[in-house]
Amino acid sequence: MTKTIRLGINLDHIATLRNARGEIYPNPLRGAKIAKEAGADNITLHLREDRRHIIDADVLTYRQHITLPLNLEMAATPEMQQIALKVKPHTVSLVPEKREERTTEGGLNILHQQESLRDFIAPLKQENIKIAFFIEPDKLQIDAAKEIGADAIELHTGRYAQLKGEAQQKELDTLTDAAKHSKQIGLNCHAGHGLTFDNVSAIAAIMAIEELNIGHFIISEAVFISLEHAIKKMKQLMNQARQR
Repeated sequence: MTKTIRLGINLDHIATLRNARGEIYPNPLRGAKIAKEAGADNITLHLREDRRHIIDADVLTYRQHITLPLNLEMAATPEMQQIALKVKPHTVSLVPEKREERTTEGGLNILHQQESLRDFIAPLKQENIKIAFFIEPDKLQIDAAKEIGADAIELHTGRYAQLKGEAQQKELDTLTDAAKHSKQIGLNCHAGHGLTFDNVSAIAAIMAIEELNIGHFIISEAVFISLEHAIKKMKQLMNQARQR
């Protein structure tokens, strides 16, 4: 089990703020540069079908100017596949997507679409793009991801983040077991959704998890303490959790 843990920063909601006024600021590219200086290990951009925050130009500009690995979150659609093949991010993370949702509400159900997903990721893998699936902490889903050729899974921590007390501990145990299982079968394990300064430590302490991807909370906290300080504090909490 790895002692170190990576932090990926999702910059979508810098673009949300920009798009609220139709301006050219704040620029997600500037956020990416600050994130790199503050110690982020990679950047996540979620290019949604309705372009509600990140737009195509953000992704293209990022690839031209930032050297941190790019994790492109997207739905498994022909349009997004073609964009990924053009941009060639380090990782494509496939997520479920509904236009009416405020944010991603749960994990991708791989079991119901194994063959179509296998076909979808094949040309991406031919370009040496790593493939991750955002899924619930369910061993059947993890096994399905491995079977169709995933390089990694990202465990959905949203339920854990919303629960309290014994119910939260039970979900934490489920996440721990899922993370261990993914490592046992040879998948890299990431996690994210709903993580904050208050709840990240228990997740970061799961030694089978190699990376956390955090966006909305970091950008929200940056309003008050700056993006640099929000990222540095999150990394500090994560690294402290690994040393216990």
